[in-house]
Amino acid sequence: MKIRYLHTMVRVKNLEETMRFFELLGLEKTRQMDSDEGRFSLIFMAPPGQPECPVELTHNWDGDDGLPSDSRHFGHLAYEVENIYDMCQHLMDNGVTINRPPRDGHMAFVRSPDNISVELLQAGERLEPAEPWASMENIGHW
Repeated sequence: MKIRYLHTMVRVKNLEETMRFFELLGLEKTRQMDSDEGRFSLIFMAPPGQPECPVELTHNWDGDDGLPSDSRHFGHLAYEVENIYDMCQHLMDNGVTINRPPRDGHMAFVRSPDNISVELLQAGERLEPAEPWASMENIGHW
């Protein structure tokens, strides 16, 4: 029996803010479907060269009062990055809170505008601990 990964779907309240967040991570829009009848949009975003690994952003045009305020039931999305320190600095420079800094040179967590937890993992070997990351405390929960 075969199985193939398709995508991970998350509901979003503010499509523009959320797309900007994923663009800061380096993802790009691979396709979009708008349903006038269903009053929703589906935006698929994936790392460059990896269209088979998308996150599907589902945006209900009339809002989504049923969306939990804390999406912890979902877990998290995980992305490998070339340099975790550079990525975290880039995100911080663009107003993203680093909830779990990469103190170990290997792992960090951030949250999207819709409170979706995103794990960032260093590609290859972990980097040597470095400041300011080694001394940073956790902010909120991840």
